[in-house]
Amino acid sequence: MFKKTKTSYYKLGAAMTVGMLAAAPQTAEAAAAGGNNFNSIANNVNDSISSLPGLISALAYLFGVLLAVLGIMKIKDHVENPSQTPIKEGAIRLLAGGCLFALPIILEAMYETAGAGAGASTAKLKAVEFTIN
Repeated sequence: MFKKTKTSYYKLGAAMTVGMLAAAPQTAEAAAAGGNNFNSIANNVNDSISSLPGLISALAYLFGVLLAVLGIMKIKDHVENPSQTPIKEGAIRLLAGGCLFALPIILEAMYETAGAGAGASTAKLKAVEFTIN
């Protein structure tokens, strides 16, 4: 069974490598055209990170609901057999699920309270280039 799982991972890795290679010519063309300076790299990093808060929110909602459901199931197990399953296991899962479910709302409130990034400013850097010969 382990060998079957291992070969599945190898196939998945090969498929992902082919996908990355298919997307690589666009990056190589941009680098050949002189787009490989510090400013373009910083812009690419900034563009890539811009969707991170949405991903964190989605994961927090997903795992919050998952932990809430698991907490309800543990409380059900406690009701059916109190000597076998303590109620604290279900309560801890419910509490953690509620915290994760509320995390995006709290982060949004913190962001708006701070003035939507009013205290932060980006640094300006001019005429720095890294070229590959």
